[in-house]
Amino acid sequence: MIRLSKARIALLAVVLLLAACQELNPTGAGKPQAVTPQITDNSLRERARSQLAQGVTQYQAGDYDNAVKSLQSSLEHGLLAKNEQSRARKLLAFIHCVSNREQQCRDEFRKAFEIDPEFSLTAAEDGHPIWGPVYRSVRTQLIAEREAAAASSKPFLPLAKAERMMSDGLVKYDAGEFTDARELLEGALKEGLKEKADQVKAMKFVAFTLCLQSHWSKCRAEFIAIYDVDPNFDLTPAEAGHPSWTKTFASAKAHAKRALAAKEAKEAKERAAHPAAASQSH
Repeated sequence: MIRLSKARIALLAVVLLLAACQELNPTGAGKPQAVTPQITDNSLRERARSQLAQGVTQYQAGDYDNAVKSLQSSLEHGLLAKNEQSRARKLLAFIHCVSNREQQCRDEFRKAFEIDPEFSLTAAEDGHPIWGPVYRSVRTQLIAEREAAAASSKPFLPLAKAERMMSDGLVKYDAGEFTDARELLEGALKEGLKEKADQVKAMKFVAFTLCLQSHWSKCRAEFIAIYDVDPNFDLTPAEAGHPSWTKTFASAKAHAKRALAAKEAKEAKERAAHPAAASQSH
């Protein structure tokens, strides 16, 4: 019989215990496992915004090829807010236009309008000689399509001659054909537009064409004349900020307001001097 010392017996016990533990955990399952990052909408949205910001930076640096890649990648996730999507589409349109890809430029502007029906360029952007006419053409086409869709459920009523001339004039204006636009709009006014809003709109665009062709005094006079039709007339902020007529319109508006104030003061003075006549007129 083999006799084992107490030390050897203890060592043998430790070896057997370790072997048993190895069998119970053969693959090292007790070790901490690497955590796989979870892809969420928030993480994808942040990635899209990062790509948009990168695209803007590349566009501003004139790196158009990489800007297109970044901007398109930012849109692929479909998680950008509407204003972010329309901004990406706008910059893509700019790049396509300056790269002589007009159809793709038109397509991107159209997508921007489809994302946000209120989409618009700033005054400086609208006045750009390369993409400004394309943008206005797309906008006019979409307005016409919307009006046609709205009118499809109503009985067809052909436009009167004056209104038709005005519509044609606005199309010419958006196409950058300013001389033809002015002739049609002035013709519509002579023919007799029925609605005051149409009269004001036609006169406004006549003034725009005059300023765009550097006829400053005539442009100013046309703006002033609008206040005889509508004393409360004003341009939208985007229109008022247009570089071609900002100063001319501001001067015309100030002149018209002074004239209106003087007229009201004169009428008030006459009413005070002849109260009986004033009461009879009411």
